[in-house]
Amino acid sequence: MAHLLLVEDDTTFSKLLSNFLGKHGHAVQVCSTIAGARDAIRSKAGASDDFAVFMLDYRLPDGNSLDLLKSLREEGNRTPALIMTSFNDIRTAVNAMQSGAFDYITKPVNPEELLMVLKEALNRKTEVSVKTISKKPEKQSLDFIEGNSKISKQLYEYVRLVSPTDMSVIIQGESGTGKEHVAKSIHRLSKRAEGPFVAIDCGSLSKDLAASELFGHKKGAFTGALTDKIGQFEAADGGTLFLDEIGNLGYDVQIKLLRALQERIVVPIGSTQPVKVDVRLIAATNEDLLTISSNGDFREDLYHRLNEFKIQVPALRERGEDLAVFIQHFVDKANEELEKNVRQLSKEVMDIFMKYDWPGNLRELNNVIKRLVLLSKEETADLKALPQEMITSMESIAAKPTVSSGSDLKLLQETHEKEMIEKVLQDVRYNKSKAAKLLNIDRKTLYYKIEKYHIE
Repeated sequence: MAHLLLVEDDTTFSKLLSNFLGKHGHAVQVCSTIAGARDAIRSKAGASDDFAVFMLDYRLPDGNSLDLLKSLREEGNRTPALIMTSFNDIRTAVNAMQSGAFDYITKPVNPEELLMVLKEALNRKTEVSVKTISKKPEKQSLDFIEGNSKISKQLYEYVRLVSPTDMSVIIQGESGTGKEHVAKSIHRLSKRAEGPFVAIDCGSLSKDLAASELFGHKKGAFTGALTDKIGQFEAADGGTLFLDEIGNLGYDVQIKLLRALQERIVVPIGSTQPVKVDVRLIAATNEDLLTISSNGDFREDLYHRLNEFKIQVPALRERGEDLAVFIQHFVDKANEELEKNVRQLSKEVMDIFMKYDWPGNLRELNNVIKRLVLLSKEETADLKALPQEMITSMESIAAKPTVSSGSDLKLLQETHEKEMIEKVLQDVRYNKSKAAKLLNIDRKTLYYKIEKYHIE
């Protein structure tokens, strides 16, 4: 049972929602204003039954929940938060994610979707994706499946080669290719395996809090610094610090990071006393850091300090021989999580999987299979359980004339993806929650692609 805080001024909706969640074993405390929410959070601070998740309506009588969430993050509160709103506005969603929201739900709320998102939020340790891995040996899991293809064997040959050293590593690859899994593999095979593995998603760190998150702060160093805080560099002392999407760090934080790497010390905000740290740094990016450093968005000296060894993680479409291995493992994983008994995919489904481009890589494959298993009633998952958009995508590609060898394949893929997203959005009357569901991607990915392709 989890203790949830629901902040909602619609009394009918809040009663329905709290009853529904109560039937699923959760204890729900309801507030109708931001002031009431603050009082409730303050009264639970440090208690054994502290709130596990905040569920916040966007518009409230005394303000909006994003302002509440921002102030909570500034005070160091990392409780996962779900933003709920009937105002289906992309800007609201983007602001919610930037303010530290775990996810964003559009009203009317789909019960199954809510329970799935809530389960994911409860499993999330902190809002900024800071995860410390247990010092106990990890059992073999999907995280460390290597694959049988030539390109996969080369990837893990590099991993085994660099792991015993203390070299800084840049892991480069498309979104969803498993860069963090590669970082964990390096840590697991290193001399630091008994030490902590701390992962930080730099993309979710606000500009104002990034330095505090990395290097810590002293009480009173800035508004909201109510207590001393140890930074993640100190938390990773003796182990590995993984900075995901490092290209998102602000320029001033990059300067402090370079000093920390060169001198192996950090200075918490508001302090003059340096703290010694022994940390191996692994950074990941889906951008070319050298290119963005030439544009002035990333320090070139920091790039060269990080780039003692670079690993390129291949896209799923480049790992053809590995696809069947990943499919089987994701099916087994989904069966266990969803208590289903899907033993295999039909030949028709496998044919589509083998021909599909998988732009979202392993993350997309995992999501598609999870929904496939959920919808399958038999031991063999067939085309009926496959998203119609995926079938339509393959039929559309098959119907198009063969292009010349000089054609830009990436441009063609992106053009098709944009057309597909626009069509689905139109079909669901621009309900982005429904669109993301039909496209078998999460809402954050959909928002990113809407901005990327300038979809109005």
